[in-house]
Amino acid sequence: MSLTQALEFATRSDPGMVRSNNEDSVCVNPVLGLAVLADGMGGYNAGEVASGMATALLGTELEKAFVQKEPFRRDAATGFLWVHEVLEREIARTNGAIYQSARSQPQYAGMGTTLVMAMFHDNQITVAHIGDSRLYRLRGEQFEQVTRDHSFLQEQIDSGLITKEQARHAQGKNLVLRALGIDPQVEAEIHDYKVDVGDVYLLCSDGLSDMVEDVELGETLQALSSNLELCAMQLIQMANDNGGRDNVSVILVKVRNEFGAPRSRWSRLLAWFGK
Repeated sequence: MSLTQALEFATRSDPGMVRSNNEDSVCVNPVLGLAVLADGMGGYNAGEVASGMATALLGTELEKAFVQKEPFRRDAATGFLWVHEVLEREIARTNGAIYQSARSQPQYAGMGTTLVMAMFHDNQITVAHIGDSRLYRLRGEQFEQVTRDHSFLQEQIDSGLITKEQARHAQGKNLVLRALGIDPQVEAEIHDYKVDVGDVYLLCSDGLSDMVEDVELGETLQALSSNLELCAMQLIQMANDNGGRDNVSVILVKVRNEFGAPRSRWSRLLAWFGK
């Protein structure tokens, strides 16, 4: 089954109640099964430039790469999934492009962006992220954060210095330890997860996760997952009702059907014998 038949997408991005411009950027490609969200940082419109470069470059280059070769294929030499090789390569290139723009143009000095992206293929999802933009999953009644923030506060939580509840009210909430475009090289965290029919995935900037408790996010997805557009609108409204101190962006993806990769007769025979 094609990805457009198997997956449903909805996106929303809003400047919030305080800021005049929106430095978030989102990009989805339903045919490819791709969702990309970036939350820019930097003075004036520099953050907007960085996040826009990230979504535009990744959206374009990943489409080119996966038209040539499907993401679920494996490298003959290494055995690694092609999607991992491509994501690592294109994220590195995008990082370099933003970094060079920031260095060569004074008005963009210091700009950067977080990144969270999801690639759906062969009944699984490959997630790549940098910074504190997040991916959540609703599976049945279980709602959980899949990504782990690359942030100072997350390091403090992991070290047992503060609790998650204390972190919500702590200073330095937006201090990220990794971002695209800040340094010549950056390491994205990339993982694969099995997908079930009925799953709902939420990609969001910290303008949502900082303003709305996880339990409320989960309850909203459970209540409105049958109408993703309404659900996306409601999530934005909840963030703004709670103060809307930052730009807020969401991408919702619902898995309606399986989307296993086509298998040859030989590969199906090998799978049958467990080889």
